[in-house]
Amino acid sequence: MRVSPAIGMSLLVLFMGSSGALGSDFKRQTNSSPAPTSPSFLSEFRFGLSAQDPWGAEGRDGSANVTGEILFAKPFTASDLFTSYFIPRPHVGGSLNFDGKTSFAYAGLSWTVDVTPDLFIEGSFGGAVHNGKDHPLADRQQLGCSPLFRESGSVGVRLSANWSVMATIEHLTDAGTCSDENRGLTNVGARVGYSF
Repeated sequence: MRVSPAIGMSLLVLFMGSSGALGSDFKRQTNSSPAPTSPSFLSEFRFGLSAQDPWGAEGRDGSANVTGEILFAKPFTASDLFTSYFIPRPHVGGSLNFDGKTSFAYAGLSWTVDVTPDLFIEGSFGGAVHNGKDHPLADRQQLGCSPLFRESGSVGVRLSANWSVMATIEHLTDAGTCSDENRGLTNVGARVGYSF
């Protein structure tokens, strides 16, 4: 069977047009699918202010600190929400005193539990190194050795998917491991968090 040149050209144009349409559909489908995202190494950044040991020697005159903390992503995830609460996030942070009193850097683990979708509580435990005094002075707290243990507790509210505010209390102690007797250092403050 012989095909006329006009019919042959028409079929060729039709084939090329349909394959072009198929190709553009394929490109649209490929481009519209989201690219796979790799898990973030960082979880959250926090910054704030705290009152320096308001019940002790360093806080009698109203000394204050600026604080910062980075929380890293959980090392692994759990399939259910309840189990995930037992998996901590590693953290590093620091507290810089404005009046030349005790400043410190710390690292440890944080456990965050949702009370409601917007309200959460958090506990942290780890260690801290400080520039505090190992003997008593009139305006400085005796802290003994370094490093010390650091514990903290927070109550927070999520303002959006990324932003939160929290009230925090933290305590540095030697837990009886230093030879000198000391009462530790307790700070209270407020922080703002940004989740990645």
